[in-house]
Amino acid sequence: MPAKLSVNLNAIAMLRNRRDLPWPSVIGVGRLALAAGAHGLTVHPRPDERHTRHSDLPEIRALIDDEFPQAEFNIEGYPNEDFLALVEKHQPEQVTLVPDDPAQATSDHGWNFIADATFLTPIVKRLKKGGFRVSLFSDADPAGIGAARDTGADRIELYTGPYGSYHSDSGKAAKELERLGKTADVAFAAGLQVNAGHDLTVANLPALAKRIPALAEVSIGHGLTADALEYGMAGTVGRFLRACGW
Repeated sequence: MPAKLSVNLNAIAMLRNRRDLPWPSVIGVGRLALAAGAHGLTVHPRPDERHTRHSDLPEIRALIDDEFPQAEFNIEGYPNEDFLALVEKHQPEQVTLVPDDPAQATSDHGWNFIADATFLTPIVKRLKKGGFRVSLFSDADPAGIGAARDTGADRIELYTGPYGSYHSDSGKAAKELERLGKTADVAFAAGLQVNAGHDLTVANLPALAKRIPALAEVSIGHGLTADALEYGMAGTVGRFLRACGW
């Protein structure tokens, strides 16, 4: 089965937040994406709410529950107590833990699983006890995958930013793709499922899907939102689904 597509709504929320107005509607755009066939919605509610606001979360949860019960809600973020409380209140199907500093513009690296194991393990245990699927943001490096598995997590999410950044250099992109693929191979052997996200596009998704055919999910925001300005949200979701292999 091809990778499922989760549409990250942060870029939509950021555009809305430029003005004290209710448009573009995060919920309305999320509805368009799900109606067009997206398998889920992703948000990253940062402490300063510069993208998704905390007040968006109950509306997204209700949208999925009431209109698209087959879809999944993925909340990602740095697992401080405030974030964990948001997760436990709004009950996403998946929680993706990222090692973000609040000042970062966007996620730009994965966990150091060996060094961070003591920190992550009790958090993963708490989330798993709450019934959540847990994914850990990961660099393209097989070395720490055993430690990631030992936290009790279900999945890793491969950070594909470097791969996406080589959009004009096919040689470097191919090398980065193979690093991602080797990391995924080790993760699968360790019993983990694999997601991917960051700077994925219609152009670079097919090669990723070919190299990692068992990829479970891709979470895409910036590139998908940029394409939606040209093709509309429904048309863009269709393009990205086809790029995934649907």
